[in-house]
Amino acid sequence: MSRFAHLGTDLAVVPTLAAHDAQELDLTTRERPLTPLLRRLLATAGQAHPPGAADLGTLTERENLAQALVLRLLTPRGALTALGHAGYGSRLGELIGERKTSGLRALCRAYVLECVAQEPRVEDAATELTFDEQQEQVDSFVFVLGVRPVAGGDPVTLGLELAL
Repeated sequence: MSRFAHLGTDLAVVPTLAAHDAQELDLTTRERPLTPLLRRLLATAGQAHPPGAADLGTLTERENLAQALVLRLLTPRGALTALGHAGYGSRLGELIGERKTSGLRALCRAYVLECVAQEPRVEDAATELTFDEQQEQVDSFVFVLGVRPVAGGDPVTLGLELAL
């Protein structure tokens, strides 16, 4: 069993985002092998293996943790209240529409760190949170976030752009 097995497995659902040290996090499919029963049924019907027969892809371990952090950061706090998770998510959405200032950057930093502290699979403090001002647009923040899994090992690092 992998030392990261406690990080879990989930569907790969975050389109076009990637953790720096992980595979691309996207809604992917994987080819589904035919079961013997399905093979017989298709043969009886005179059909070959259906092209594109697939299942949804999954992520495990570090990739799953990176995706979980991205989803937590992108979900507005309170959006899952009806499902019993009122504290899940971040306050980053509150920054949208605000004028970009150093004060707003500090608030963005505080909201990211607050969100990281909610994730039980990582240590409370981020190992890295740096803004890349050269990559930013007039209406966005770009940052790199690193967190250490509670089980140890290298930090999981991901980069995000927050449009204001």
